[in-house]
Amino acid sequence: MIQNTLRKAVVLVSGGMDSAVTIALAREQGYQVHALSVAYGQRHNSELAASDRVSHMLGAVEHKTVGIDLRSIGGSALTADIDVPLDTVDSGDIPVTYVPARNTIMLSIALGWAEVLGSSDIWCGVNAVDYSGYPDCRPAFIEAFEILANVATKAGVEGAGIRVHAPLMRMSKADIAREGARLCVDFSATVSCYQADEDGRACGHCDACRLRAQGFREAGLPDPTRYV
Repeated sequence: MIQNTLRKAVVLVSGGMDSAVTIALAREQGYQVHALSVAYGQRHNSELAASDRVSHMLGAVEHKTVGIDLRSIGGSALTADIDVPLDTVDSGDIPVTYVPARNTIMLSIALGWAEVLGSSDIWCGVNAVDYSGYPDCRPAFIEAFEILANVATKAGVEGAGIRVHAPLMRMSKADIAREGARLCVDFSATVSCYQADEDGRACGHCDACRLRAQGFREAGLPDPTRYV
């Protein structure tokens, strides 16, 4: 298929396993992927290197990183001097690793770029099953943002409309691991840890590490994660 005849999609990429599978799914469905990452002041900068690596590995036509400063408002263990919880038991509360309004901001940037590209499709890897309780990873949020996108943009009002795709929304981490294996995603290139070191090696104890390891274990797949 000739590259410039494909439908364009903006795909949010964090460098983790979920966004890697999301890129692979968008490519499988015939989209030309324009990968977007956000450097928001996160303490685990190795995820940005992973985002670039994964985007090109999976065939994105370009990868753009946009910088914003969420450290200036703090409020999260990922953007402020707050310890990342380790080896915790899920209490049902929204954890301190939640970054205030992060997905709203990221999707808004993706929306702007989609308009510039002439794309009607935004893809993201949010997940409401095996996740850390974040409110901006739930179906109601994605549905509400899509409504917003279609009343707040020229593309929504005068064009073909905007669609927000969240293909992993109802998958478990094991489902995502199996889907990635089907799509030949090299998970060893991804970084999920909330406090990965500069080389992308994982701590093995934060919520992101535990959910990832559990997913590979339940899927019956070897865990390719590099640990400290």
